This record gives sequence, C-alpha cells and structure tokens, in this order.
Amino acid sequence: MTGKIYVIHENEEWTVHLFKRLEELGLPYEDWFVNESLVDLTEAPPEGVFYSRMSASSHTRGHRYAPEMTEALLAWLENHGRPVFNGSRALRLEVSKVNQYMALNAAGIRTPKTVAASGKEQVVEAAKRLGAPSFITKHNRAGKGLGVQLFHSIEALEEFVDSPAFGDSVDGITLIQEYIQAPEPYITRCEFIGGKFVYAVRVDTSEGFELCPADACRIEDLFCPAGEQPEEKPKFQVVEGFDDPIIEKYEEFLRQNDIQVAGIEFIRNAAGKIYTYDVNTNTNYNAEAEAKAGKYGMLELATLLGEQLKKAAVPA
Repeated sequence: MTGKIYVIHENEEWTVHLFKRLEELGLPYEDWFVNESLVDLTEAPPEGVFYSRMSASSHTRGHRYAPEMTEALLAWLENHGRPVFNGSRALRLEVSKVNQYMALNAAGIRTPKTVAASGKEQVVEAAKRLGAPSFITKHNRAGKGLGVQLFHSIEALEEFVDSPAFGDSVDGITLIQEYIQAPEPYITRCEFIGGKFVYAVRVDTSEGFELCPADACRIEDLFCPAGEQPEEKPKFQVVEGFDDPIIEKYEEFLRQNDIQVAGIEFIRNAAGKIYTYDVNTNTNYNAEAEAKAGKYGMLELATLLGEQLKKAAVPA
C-alpha cells in the first residue's frame, strides 16, 4: 500500500471517531488540520487519498479562512490528479446554501421557496417578496443552525433586524425561506457514503432548528440542543427499512456534483410533499442512534477510504 489517507479538516472534535476507525482497520492516515497553512504550488502533492471535511461553520471556531485555504489546497490536489473525496465542488456547496438549492433544483429536487438578500433593508424586502405567512431566516454560509429564526409577520422581522440579536452571515447573505409546517415535529436526515444511501435518521425538532448529530455538539456546542433526552424519545433515531423514491434522486444529485459523503435533510408537509433544505458535506453521526441500529457511518467511511487507497496504489 502506497501513501496515506489524508483527512482535511478544521475541527478535531469531528475527526476523532473517524481516526479511531482508521486505526481499527490498520490504515495509514495523516491529520491535515487546515487553518493557517502553506501550499507550495511548485511542488507535487504527496501520494495517497484525500478526504475533505471542511465545514461552513469554521468561522465559529476561530478559523475564518479555513474554507478558502481548503479551496486552494483542493485545487492543487485536483490539478495533480490526486483522488479527492468531497473535493472543490462539494466545498462550494458546503459553504453556500444558494449553491446547494440551485444544484438540488437542477437535479429535480424540491426545495422551499427562498429569497437571498444582503443588507437589513433587503432582508425585510425579501420577506415581503416571498409572501409566505410564516418564514424563517438563515445564514447562507451557516452550519450549526446559524441565523435560523422563525417569524409569523413582517413586523416581527423588522423588529428583529433592528435589534442587537440580528447578525449577518459571514458572507453577508441572509436567506428568507418559507416555513414548511410538518404534521409532526421531526425531520429526516439521509446519510450517504461513497455516493450510496446508508441509512436515514429521524430527528426530533420539538426543541428547535439546530440539528447537529455530532456527539461533541451534545456536550460543548451551545448552538446545538442535542443534549440528554428521555429514554422513550431519543432526539436521533435510525429509521429501519427506510425506502423512498427521494433516495434515487439524492444519489443522482451527489453523482452530478461529485460528492461522495453527505447527510441530506428533508421535511414533509401536511400533504406529504418532501422539501429538501440542507446538504451537509461534512456530515456527522450520532453514536447512540447508531449503536441501537447496529449501523456505523464512520466505520463505513473508513472502509471506503481504505479500499480507495488500495486502488490508488495499483499501477494504471
């Protein structure tokens, strides 16, 4: 076996479980932490397989320019023909919900009606243009549910944007989106590895919109209300035997956009229509839900990376 598995990221709390699985499988890997970095464009990259876990919420951890540095790194790797999982196209969708929605729509996948705006006055104008009785705001470059607020009137939005509570997205773009009312307070998150469906998770939304499944979020991330739940009602629950035509559309969407690893979230309205509203290309998994179901995303991912490393070592 030649080379290593290089994991590109900016949050050590989200890579510990993957590294554990790589070690269990005896696979060589290198932790490529990207914040303040150097890429010598005159040199060739190392041999191996590269997997990017760059996050849209990196700026909340003091890593404001990590996505931009990762974009430079991925351009370098791809130019030299290195095998890259979740490369530059995946990163583009990770850091922009506008790009996500346009790509989803191009693949024939329904998304909520959305208007993008820059500036407080335009945020209010966007809500007027949307014309929905209830709507939510969210950051274009987000993660961790950043900027997500529910409103039932233009007046409430105007009061909010003029208050200290309002904060711009790091890229200056706020989205105003129709609120999809589900008959029950839950959404569904579908996990994909190698571009193929692995399992679906039912996520209880009765406590709010921030739905990060990572174990680290449950303990330390105040943006993510995934704390202890009553035994009879876990926040995250793997759905046994989930089968819906949306899966085929999601897999085609991932193929079209060269995304190998993702968690895609959708909600059903009262009529049963599916609205897809988020694509997470640095997806995490909930340990308790996986243990109960006997399915392990990071093990599947580590196995995939190991197989690809072997293929990369075989002479063409």
